[in-house]
Amino acid sequence: MIKMPGKTYTGPLPPLTDEEVSVRDAIRKDVEHLATDIGERNLHLYTNLCAAADYIQNSFEQVGYKAKRQDYDVSGKTCSNIEVEIAGKYKADEIVIIGAHYDTVYGSPGANDNGSGVAAMLALARDFHGKKISRTLRFVAFVNEEPPNFMSGTMGSLVYAKRCHKNREKIFTMFSLETIGYYSDQPGSQRYPFPVGFFYPSTGNFITFVSNLSSRWLVENVVESFRRQVHFPSQGGAWPGIVPGIAWSDQWAFWRMGYPALMVTDTAPFRYPYYHTSQDTPDKIDYDKLCRVVVGLQRVIFELVGISE
Repeated sequence: MIKMPGKTYTGPLPPLTDEEVSVRDAIRKDVEHLATDIGERNLHLYTNLCAAADYIQNSFEQVGYKAKRQDYDVSGKTCSNIEVEIAGKYKADEIVIIGAHYDTVYGSPGANDNGSGVAAMLALARDFHGKKISRTLRFVAFVNEEPPNFMSGTMGSLVYAKRCHKNREKIFTMFSLETIGYYSDQPGSQRYPFPVGFFYPSTGNFITFVSNLSSRWLVENVVESFRRQVHFPSQGGAWPGIVPGIAWSDQWAFWRMGYPALMVTDTAPFRYPYYHTSQDTPDKIDYDKLCRVVVGLQRVIFELVGISE
């Protein structure tokens, strides 16, 4: 469950390139808009939820994508998953999904949870636009991940995954980008649910890739690819879904439909002291390290989708 290929990176981080600085600045802009200009966004503050959906759709379309909305009703309010797609050339029926939820828990502006994930998804979408790839690649912003919709029929990712299943789509892999912007070099900054802590470091300076047991092959391949290509600390594991935290995001919905999926996370409540609070603000995010994670994910995804000449 815990033995992953390759070795995590240790040592000083190289300076950001000029291109990476541009990615970092774009990520910061997106997080600040979502968490400061819009703020808390959920069915309780429905206008803000709609504003976030519009911002994401506009961000996709400014790059040149044609965004689609999957609308559904929750207590008389229209909720929307937002999707863009790059069709694959040789394996078009095999679909790779990069997803992140854009709603927040009540009372929180959601800079890290999950403005960081949405900003990373948008950065990746910008990078892949116009690329010729072998597998089909989708970027999807999910609504209603947080309570009271979490793990219910109104959870946006479950609505989406059910549609994929109904349409008999072949989801090759799904990445859930969930709370990925907080890092600490302080000893003891990292906690875990029992018994996970016996196997992992106590300093929260790494990105984590986690799956359930049936998606172990996926998390192993992704960790190997990340560690081979990226100078950034990483951990990974495949655990039973009953372990606290393992299923706490949109990957759960895809597991329910029998699809392979994993979560990319900074471990959220097991590291981030401002999780689900009013203090989850943009100043808490380490944008340099978040950018490094995004650049690493870009390389991993390139290998998954395959480049088509």
